Amino acid sequence: MNRLHVVLPNDIDDVSAPSGGNVYDRRLCDGLAGEAVEVHEIPVRGNWPRPDTEARKVLARKLAELPDGAAVLLDGLVACGVPEVIAPAARRLSIAVLVHLPLADETGLSPSLAAELDRLERETLGAVDAVVVTSDWAARRLIGHHDLAAHRVHVVPPGVDKAEVASGSLDGTRLVCVANVTPRKGQGTLADALKSLKDLPWICECVGAIPRETRYVERLRRHALGGRFTLTGPRSGEALEATYAAADLLVLPSRAETYGMVVTEALAHGVPVLTTAVDALPDTLGRAPDGSVPGLLVPGEDVNALAAALRRWLTEPDLRDRLRASARLRRETLTGWDETARGVAAVLLSERTAA
Repeated sequence: MNRLHVVLPNDIDDVSAPSGGNVYDRRLCDGLAGEAVEVHEIPVRGNWPRPDTEARKVLARKLAELPDGAAVLLDGLVACGVPEVIAPAARRLSIAVLVHLPLADETGLSPSLAAELDRLERETLGAVDAVVVTSDWAARRLIGHHDLAAHRVHVVPPGVDKAEVASGSLDGTRLVCVANVTPRKGQGTLADALKSLKDLPWICECVGAIPRETRYVERLRRHALGGRFTLTGPRSGEALEATYAAADLLVLPSRAETYGMVVTEALAHGVPVLTTAVDALPDTLGRAPDGSVPGLLVPGEDVNALAAALRRWLTEPDLRDRLRASARLRRETLTGWDETARGVAAVLLSERTAA
């Protein structure tokens, strides 16, 4: 049996702060066992991607303990900020890095910090055997931005679990935004858009981890929307399934996304999606087999466009019917996590053979 060492952030299974990257890592590790791969998980503590000296030493030691030629997959959050650790290890190990989000693409970074993280990421990715990304957009972004050889960058999209079709309400008033509460996810834009729709019936739940009372969170709580706009905190498992099952429309007004897993999670329930036409999101939303689009796309950070799209959804029954029908057709085209595991296994085994 092939053996794979997977280096992960220590909080991968922390349900209090779920993330798409952590879900991908967990489902991948679990799925690889079915692909004749023995997975050795190596969780590492640290404030990744900017760890302290001790965390760097621990990571270096764990990599040094692996035998020459071992196949290693590192989560990009751990790997991309420490090329001084990864590059030496890559000279004797077969290393691939899984990039969920380019480090400099996170919002809220100072220009100097973004530039520094970008430089570190370029050094790391240039030193390893392979890079795994979640979308064609992400592959194009990294190849062009970091001048990587195209054959070293491999696209393996996330899977999605099959789910029952949500029933949907007659008037489509149940809106949900599933995302950690950060400026990159755009809940502030959503709240601003909903302020202009007070004349219409709707409720909106923002489901996701809430950081400590940052200015962003405080501003969201001050919106004069009462109980119609709520920050519920994170949900997982049955609670998250119930959220999708009760939803009429997923709204994801992100500023940047390399994939957007909640889009396909909603579509797996036959729930249409209103999202931004940025980065990978149009491709993730995709089209149904009949060519229809199972949702609406608006420009990023455009409050007026988002408000107009929401108003259309809430006031045009025919539009709701068309989008729901399209979402249910698109649901049938989605692939599962077993295909993701097969894709990553193929990349890692081919790189190991080539090495």
